Amino acid sequence: MVLERSRTGVTHAGPDVADATLSAPAPAPEPEATANPAGSVIVALAQFYPRLGDVGANLAAHLTIIGGAAAAGAGLVVFPELSLTGYFLKDQVPDVALTLDSAEVGAVRDASREGGIDIVAGLILESERHHFHNASLYISGGDVIHAHRKVYLPTYGLFDEQRYVAAGDRFRAFDVPLGGHAEHHWRAGILICEDLWHPSAAALLARQGVDLIICPSASPGRGLLQGETVGTASSYNVMTRTYAQLFTTYVLYCNRSGFEDGVGFWGGSRVVDPVGTVVAEVQGTQESVLFHSLERSAIRRARVAYPLLRDERNDVNDAETDRLRRRYARG
Repeated sequence: MVLERSRTGVTHAGPDVADATLSAPAPAPEPEATANPAGSVIVALAQFYPRLGDVGANLAAHLTIIGGAAAAGAGLVVFPELSLTGYFLKDQVPDVALTLDSAEVGAVRDASREGGIDIVAGLILESERHHFHNASLYISGGDVIHAHRKVYLPTYGLFDEQRYVAAGDRFRAFDVPLGGHAEHHWRAGILICEDLWHPSAAALLARQGVDLIICPSASPGRGLLQGETVGTASSYNVMTRTYAQLFTTYVLYCNRSGFEDGVGFWGGSRVVDPVGTVVAEVQGTQESVLFHSLERSAIRRARVAYPLLRDERNDVNDAETDRLRRRYARG
């Protein structure tokens, strides 16, 4: 696995280290000093290769990566979509599903508490009524702060999610004391992969005042554009930069790597700043942990220069939505 650190881009921090399934935390570069610890936080994006249906092996990899990220001074580590289970599960969904009180989720919660690090991890989450959801958990201080259940389930082309999992029904923002500073909360929201393809999802989070949109993904490489560029990579480049700029927020996009059922995942995990600039990116499909420092001052600068959220006419949006709802209700 490659460890990378960046402030304005990607730089290799050293030679490759052993696979993340080893029991000892991977070595990591020394964290950089921050000028304003209360206003900044180091995040780690864990672009790794989950083993399909092998929750035990994936959990071991999570704990190793979490330990390495915490040792490097990260305040948040983000894992891809369905990171604990793998993606193309099909009939394995009930077999790998976890509940919030499962031992596996408990192990991730313990790692958060012991390492002093926030964690976003993906799983099949089973409800009390035995509905199964493609979900990502935000864990802080050993507690599950938020569970986002994927709303938009792709069922076209390579995808067949609606056949196996239930859809979520909400987009909610939540507060987290990133960096361990309870008096300086960041407001975050999670969109899982296909959720990002629907502009209303990001807009709903922006309306709730998010500073940070986190997008765990399991995006296969499909189509070629302009030589070697993967079509899906080009699409996510446009979406992540557009949402970051229009909503003056950081966007963390964490995609997976590896293969399942002959399908390859293109990686390309990235951090986009509040003016739409890609400030850190994994160049390629290799397993990598990408580090970058988020600065609260960057959000302020963007919102002073581009007061788009201040000028948003939510009253017009609401009135027009109500009008359309009444119109369609009448048939």
